[in-house]
Amino acid sequence: MDTGLLIVLIVAAVVIVALLVMASRKARTKRMEQQRVEAGEHREEARIRGARADRQQAEAEERAARARAELAGAEEQATVAGRERRAAEERHEQAAQLDPDVDENEAGPLPRADQTQQGGDREQR
Repeated sequence: MDTGLLIVLIVAAVVIVALLVMASRKARTKRMEQQRVEAGEHREEARIRGARADRQQAEAEERAARARAELAGAEEQATVAGRERRAAEERHEQAAQLDPDVDENEAGPLPRADQTQQGGDREQR
């Protein structure tokens, strides 16, 4: 084989290898840029979802606070109702003791509002 031909083949091989390396680098650079864009999209989606989760968490905490306030109000109302019930029962007992027409032993417990209303309906029929 001729020396000139050998040199041409070696130069051609070096050029081909150099072209392959350059093409490989270009493809890697393009792939990395695509990954950067995709990562940016993922970050944006994560930011949006994070903001949505924060808003939902705040709404849930607000609802829980309203529920606690409502429960506290209901408990307070139940306490007041219990106090009123005891006061009414005491007055009923005092009335039974004072009324000369009522035997204290037969006076019975204080009727509830729903019981007196039903009893009153029966008498009207």
